[in-house]
Amino acid sequence: MREQAPSYPRREMATPPEIQLPPSGTEGAEMPKFALSLFKATSFIGDLMFRAGIRVQGRPLLRLGTVGARSGKARKSVLGWFPDDRRTDSWLVVASNAGSARHPAWAYNLATNPASATVDVGDGEVLVAVEMLTGAERDEVWSRVVSTAPGYGRYEEKTDREMPIFRLARRS
Repeated sequence: MREQAPSYPRREMATPPEIQLPPSGTEGAEMPKFALSLFKATSFIGDLMFRAGIRVQGRPLLRLGTVGARSGKARKSVLGWFPDDRRTDSWLVVASNAGSARHPAWAYNLATNPASATVDVGDGEVLVAVEMLTGAERDEVWSRVVSTAPGYGRYEEKTDREMPIFRLARRS
């Protein structure tokens, strides 16, 4: 049974997003508030995992650099990524947020400030162009994601939200 997501007041973003995310869901998995606070306080663990080359759900990690949609501050997120069959110089990331009804903050950051996005896969930061996949291409990539890392399929079962998939392509 799906757990009803709590309703939070929405704060306005600094500028309208350049990329339109799909709507948030009405249900999904939510982290208890105490766990969320603990997670935020220990976010350096993701950085340690990235530096150690640890994989999550069998996926290598990258460090995504964004500019906060509301704060305008530099943000870093460690994410699992998937290879892009169409390009060798790009990475695919899924805004799963572990099946939450809400998109992760980094997805809002990408949508609002795509020109400032960077990726580090262990050999230094590179600027990337950001594209959110849609339609048949998104569906094809989603099938590949779920077959490669079945945990993402379990996230999909928890929420009624479409999880955005982003292509982060190295800029020349």
